Amino acid sequence: MDALEIKGLRKEYPGFCLDGLDLELPRGCIMGLIGENGAGKSTAIKSVLRLIRPDAGEIQVFGRPVSESTADDVGFVLDEGCFPAKMSCEKLGQIMKRFYRAWDAAGYRELLRRFGLPEGKSFSELSRGMRMKLSLAVAMSHGARLLVLDEATAGLDVVARDELLDILLDYISDGERSILISSHIVSDLEKICDYICFIHRGRRLFLDEKDVLLNKYCVVHCSRAELERIPREDVIGCRTSEYGAEALMERGRAPRGLITERAGLEDIIVYHIRGEEK
Repeated sequence: MDALEIKGLRKEYPGFCLDGLDLELPRGCIMGLIGENGAGKSTAIKSVLRLIRPDAGEIQVFGRPVSESTADDVGFVLDEGCFPAKMSCEKLGQIMKRFYRAWDAAGYRELLRRFGLPEGKSFSELSRGMRMKLSLAVAMSHGARLLVLDEATAGLDVVARDELLDILLDYISDGERSILISSHIVSDLEKICDYICFIHRGRRLFLDEKDVLLNKYCVVHCSRAELERIPREDVIGCRTSEYGAEALMERGRAPRGLITERAGLEDIIVYHIRGEEK
């Protein structure tokens, strides 16, 4: 049973349409949801969290319609904190205990300690990065089996981000919990994700295992003349300059004799977008 299954999700706004998104997140895994601003990531996430009503499609959480999920099933962090300005971290924990049956007070305090969040500080006194940490501490302290994180690492310094990624990996280590995370920091997703779902202009371009993607593609370095001789259908996307050319290709289709290098996740994203726009 998948932790999250989305079938044919559609939501239309003036000038934009998330058009028939399909997504399957296996239990015990982390999926990165990626795409440029306005691609439809937040629309998908808000649909899962029931913050907006889709025009069409089905969403299931652990085999049940999302409409039947409870606050205990799903933890979430959006790109902006939403707690009362004057409420302290300590008081927030006391309030959350009333809302969540499985609230882990000791675990919450431990996360506050690990994140360096003073229990007595109010939400309004925290920096944006600290607010994100507090939102994560809450989301991870009520026994949710699915975490939905929208730009959760935004505003954190590199050390704090690295620590957070370790905590997320620990969170799913029991094989029962799963995470759907969107982020513009592709290096973070490359470190922790099992699957990558790439949305471009409201539609899914690919969903695959991260390691499969990284092994599937390479970046070819060549001259502009050499690029012209490569069959157009073999080139995912390319970049040319007065100094030469680069192209993203499947490893098995790269011409012999040309210089190739491993394609990182960012390369795969950028060149797919270039290919879509050519």
